[in-house]
Amino acid sequence: MPLPPEGCPLRAVRAKMDELWTNFDSELPSCSSACGMCRCDFDLPTREAELAKLRTESESPGLWDDQKNAQKVMREVSRLEGLIATWSELEQQLSDMQGLIEMAGETEEEERAALLTDIERDLVTLEDQFSDLEFQLTLSGPYDDRNALLSIHAGAGGTEAQDWAEMLLRMYLRWADRHRFGTEILSISSGDEAGLKSVEVRIDGEDAYGLLRSERGVHRLVRISPFDASGSRHTSFALVEVMPEAAKGELSVDIRPEDIRVDTYRASGNGGQNVQKNDTAVRITHMPSGLVVTCQNERSQGRNRESAMLVLESRLLELEIERVERERAAIKGVHVEAGWGNQIRSYVVHPYKMVKDMRTAFETSDTGAVLDGDIDGFIQAYLRTQVGVDDEGVAVL
Repeated sequence: MPLPPEGCPLRAVRAKMDELWTNFDSELPSCSSACGMCRCDFDLPTREAELAKLRTESESPGLWDDQKNAQKVMREVSRLEGLIATWSELEQQLSDMQGLIEMAGETEEEERAALLTDIERDLVTLEDQFSDLEFQLTLSGPYDDRNALLSIHAGAGGTEAQDWAEMLLRMYLRWADRHRFGTEILSISSGDEAGLKSVEVRIDGEDAYGLLRSERGVHRLVRISPFDASGSRHTSFALVEVMPEAAKGELSVDIRPEDIRVDTYRASGNGGQNVQKNDTAVRITHMPSGLVVTCQNERSQGRNRESAMLVLESRLLELEIERVERERAAIKGVHVEAGWGNQIRSYVVHPYKMVKDMRTAFETSDTGAVLDGDIDGFIQAYLRTQVGVDDEGVAVL
């Protein structure tokens, strides 16, 4: 496993572990203090001071007069408590490991061999714990713990692309099922002959957005078309969008009633008894932003309207996130255009089998498993590249 970026606190820990691996069975020289190295890079005293300040604020009698701020404070207290406890435990384990190494250097050969065996076993355990910690730190964004709203839109290619959009929907539903996440289709537009033109799904689970944000972008499929009698090879595209679900009352700007237009219509069905006889489907248009959201999953117009408003709030939250990112990019003098042609992953079924992520180079030849929802390898590979890196590739915590 390579070292994390310069400046990332994980780098010092990783370097110390590599040093222990290198030296524990050689001359076993005295190692520099692992605790000191960790404490210097992680700046534990500063984090403890931040936590103490937040705890004092959380005990203020008027804290809950502003519920939005109170929730923010309590979330930050919980985050810092977990972070400090994790790093303190890691410091202690590294310190104990150093003590064992020094002890082994002072013992007889027979005892030394037994100690080295224990050290090697403990190092393997520590390596696993470090790997878990490294991945947990990839899900430390402000919205990563939210539910996700995932949208899929068929791209160029007609029926082929619409079928590809439906295949992606199946893949993500299978992935969610593997993780025991709840799913709810909020709106869906069927294809002209097969597949889907677009679909929006709510995925309910811990860190759902943090995990699925790695899927945002264009997905490309290469295969022999099942809709082409000549059996020629086709390339199809679909766009995947992922948003964090907005919390009620989170937006700083209220959605004014005069800014939205609500239209109702009959939800589409399969015919027969499933045909809707009432206008239960809801379409909400937000005039200032031009956003349009629909929901037709529920049989009640009121429930559909509630779901559609939640989607609208989430889309407005996404716009706010993008606005902040654009401002940051403008200040830095950098502008990155997220264009349609910027594909993130290719799924090749013919003439060979390969799924490859263009951002991380992670790949597998088991296309069947991937299309059946086994995409954790791609998600983890992408998120691990984001540890300790900001928008400019600069190391941060």
